[in-house]
Amino acid sequence: MAFDSTENSGGPAVERVDIRHLSTDQLARLGVSQIAYVKPVMMNGTMAYAIHAADGTPMAVAGDRDVAIAAVHQQEMLATLVH
Repeated sequence: MAFDSTENSGGPAVERVDIRHLSTDQLARLGVSQIAYVKPVMMNGTMAYAIHAADGTPMAVAGDRDVAIAAVHQQEMLATLVH
């Protein structure tokens, strides 16, 4: 990875990463703890909403889209809808 340490208005140094130089493994881990995907799925003939971590790991299923998004936000993660 290419890092560039810079000062941030007198605060601590901030490291910048050029994402064009991430390895496959680094790219796969990007956002895993910050982003969750919510997508509609059919379960037992009923519409539901699956929640997956950024790396695709299943996390939960909710019966309502708003409930799924609220669950993601409750874990201090960003919800992203997938169609």
